[in-house]
Amino acid sequence: MNEEYLNLIKPLIDQEEATQAKELLDNLHPADIAELCDELTLQEARFVYLLLDNETAADVLMEMDEDKRKQFLEVLPSETIAKRFVDHMDSDDAVDLIRELDEDKQEEVLSHIEDIEQAGDIIDLLKYDEDTAGGLMGTEMVVVNENWSMPECLKEMRQQAEELDEIYYIYVVDDDERLKGVFPLKKMITSPSVSKVKHVMRKDPLSVRVETPIDEVVQAIEKYDLVAIPVVDTIGRLVGQITVDDVMDEVREQSERDYQLASGLSQDVESDDKLLRQTRARLPWLLIGMVGGIGNSMLLGNFESTFARFPEMALYIPLIGGTGGNVGTQSSALVVQGLANNSLNAKDTYKQVGKEALVALINASIISLLVYVYNFIRFGPAATVTYSVSISLFTVVMFASIFGTFVPMTLEKLKIDPAIATGPFIAITNDIIGMMIYMGVTVLLS
Repeated sequence: MNEEYLNLIKPLIDQEEATQAKELLDNLHPADIAELCDELTLQEARFVYLLLDNETAADVLMEMDEDKRKQFLEVLPSETIAKRFVDHMDSDDAVDLIRELDEDKQEEVLSHIEDIEQAGDIIDLLKYDEDTAGGLMGTEMVVVNENWSMPECLKEMRQQAEELDEIYYIYVVDDDERLKGVFPLKKMITSPSVSKVKHVMRKDPLSVRVETPIDEVVQAIEKYDLVAIPVVDTIGRLVGQITVDDVMDEVREQSERDYQLASGLSQDVESDDKLLRQTRARLPWLLIGMVGGIGNSMLLGNFESTFARFPEMALYIPLIGGTGGNVGTQSSALVVQGLANNSLNAKDTYKQVGKEALVALINASIISLLVYVYNFIRFGPAATVTYSVSISLFTVVMFASIFGTFVPMTLEKLKIDPAIATGPFIAITNDIIGMMIYMGVTVLLS
């Protein structure tokens, strides 16, 4: 939200100049109004909401920051949530909103929904796991029967379309509500009026089951360039559809979650979250890193005599540890990305490890050779450090690359989020292993 605009509207809110404030809000998209409300206090945001019509207010609420929205919902009566917001939302948005409430308030809100059919749809959708297609889908769509004639089909489509904001596809079902095809709108114009829908529909459309994981839904929509995808139950009956806007929200949330895991955050946090929440999210990996650092110092402490003989070895501890951590993080990040976009399969573990080993061989050779030349010039060919650093660096790069590839693919096979294998986990592990290799090689050569 533009700071200048914020400074313009806040005085109007403070002075309760409803008419002028509403004129400013009328020119804004719901997402911009939501961004404005995120910057306001609860009382100021409440004043803004009172100026909005019900449909806009519902859209704004779903665009708000999640934490701010929860604060807002906590102070609103259940009846207001139902009639002011839920009654004017699509079923998928309504379900997302109700999931954020505690169980008692969920029941209260549902009891105040005026449309019994909508309340029933919401209750049905709440039964699905939120990480599946059933938990993401909406029930608003245009559905026609395969045995209808064109005039009958057109009449029914008009009636259904009046209650929808957007029409993505028109789905064709049989008498048992099983998905049979998609009706192309072009056929409505080009086909004779006597034709039945089943004669012109596009048969066997791509669909997903209610239990399909969301990441598979995302991959299907991305792969086939769809704007929506139908959802069917176990016997093929059409129960809903997932639209591309819902998928984009999910992709963004997954990307944020994976990035935070890779950065060493143990839970989802935002920059404006409370201090205690941010501390809880950051502290676990910091403690693990501290333990790893202590372990490293204990390991190096066992080689005091080696350092006494070759003090120049200490100069290369950051190089060995840092290179191993960087190489491992690079390898694991590529694997996690490949697993996420389905360009890499966990079944191809050994093939990917072999490919990564070849890449590591080239990188390790170049890096270790450059370091060897530097040490050769600085310490001379007879110095132990000239050989030990290069050999250790070569070995560490090879190990880190293979380890950084193998771990996330193994986690994927075990159904554990491979994103945790990037960042701190790989860096800490490679740092310790790198020091062990460095000390071991130096002792063997001395």
